[in-house]
Amino acid sequence: MSGNQDYSGLFGTLAHTLGCTMPAIRLLVSIFLGFPFAYIHRRFFINKSPELQHIFFILCGTFLGAWNFGWNVGHSALALSATYLILRLFGGSTLSIILTFVFNMGYLSYGYWVTTTDGYDIKWTMPHCVLTLRLIGIAFNLSDGRKDESKLSAYQKKECLKALPSFLEIAAFVYFPGSFLVGPQFTVKRYQNYVSGVFIKESGGGSDHIEAGFTRTMQGFLYLFFYQLGTYIISDQYMISKLDTHNYISRLLLLGLWGRVNLYKYICCWLLSEGVCITFGISYNGKDENGSTKWDGCKNVDLKRFENATEFSHYIQSFNMNTNEWCSEYVYKRLKFMGSRFASQFLTLVFLAIWHGFHSGYYVTFFNEFIIMYFERDIASALKKNQSIQATANHPLGGILIWIILKLYTLVFMGYAFIPFHLLSYTRYLKIYSSVYWIGSIIFLSYPFLAPFIKPLISGRRRAHVD
Repeated sequence: MSGNQDYSGLFGTLAHTLGCTMPAIRLLVSIFLGFPFAYIHRRFFINKSPELQHIFFILCGTFLGAWNFGWNVGHSALALSATYLILRLFGGSTLSIILTFVFNMGYLSYGYWVTTTDGYDIKWTMPHCVLTLRLIGIAFNLSDGRKDESKLSAYQKKECLKALPSFLEIAAFVYFPGSFLVGPQFTVKRYQNYVSGVFIKESGGGSDHIEAGFTRTMQGFLYLFFYQLGTYIISDQYMISKLDTHNYISRLLLLGLWGRVNLYKYICCWLLSEGVCITFGISYNGKDENGSTKWDGCKNVDLKRFENATEFSHYIQSFNMNTNEWCSEYVYKRLKFMGSRFASQFLTLVFLAIWHGFHSGYYVTFFNEFIIMYFERDIASALKKNQSIQATANHPLGGILIWIILKLYTLVFMGYAFIPFHLLSYTRYLKIYSSVYWIGSIIFLSYPFLAPFIKPLISGRRRAHVD
């Protein structure tokens, strides 16, 4: 259970072949162990009492945590116990939300403080960040359950809790083996509906979830392949030491491709984990218009939107969807009392950065997201008013040209925005930024000052005035 780099044995050989660390291989194997756990649950526990299912999930999740992180799995148990005590004493009150939020974010921050190195590490803080959102979410759900339903949103009505779940139930929700290590994020209400048999009854109890889970798993393998191939061709070390040897256009394209390839690391893990959750049956999401069962309740990435992105917002809408929804429901919308969408969005991104850790790269990336989203929203109205641009977009050839331009724009600047998140240390990502002459920072930071002059030109107002 130690984190030493012993490359002997089957896993060591696999890690050496793939060029990754033993913790990474152990994590990947742990995700796949969800499939036999799902089979065992389906075979022996699916129609049994919820308490028996809780125990099974706790044992499976604790095993995965202990195998990956040794005794450090105890951190999750401590946070779980402390949160349950808070909710038991103050559940449903504003104080319980504050205490739960402060304790869990503080504990996670402590974990980052004592474990952080210069690189990305697979340590106990990785599942703990998933745990943190889940426990904070329960406090909000309990509070919503005590409010007048007329004051709740549709989401809050669906997910609110009228009573505090038992300790055993919350523990099983936390340690659920399909999502304990890397997500996906889902609510305790979804878990309750699953173990109580609601999903089995509504879905008809068939086996179509097996096919859906297999499809998602194969997609995960495909992205894993492209990630391995991409990082072999364009490695971090190559970008840091060799990027300057290319001409400027090539640097920008390499930056975009490198950033995209490294996004595939997250996508493949999410797809594989989602495949496990679908196989368990916890991803049930009702029926579509044709009466077919939907198994996308734990979907964390929208591949179609991601691969066809022509706006930065498309990436945000399609990437890490469950965490984004959580932040929208439990942070962004809860800040509406401030009366400013601008402030709410900024504070939500600050929360996300802190939730990820102390590396400067996280804060730079989320700041990049903030200024790029501001740019896109502000300039979109001017572009829609330009009749020439709209006419070009509606022409078949013009539409293709605009699509190519937007694809290049999103490729390059998504790479530019994401690189600090990947490299983490400012000594590394500043070198990359210097190689491309800080183009993204210059464009997006200067835009608010230039907008009063640029927007009239783009919208065609000045030309109309002259005519």
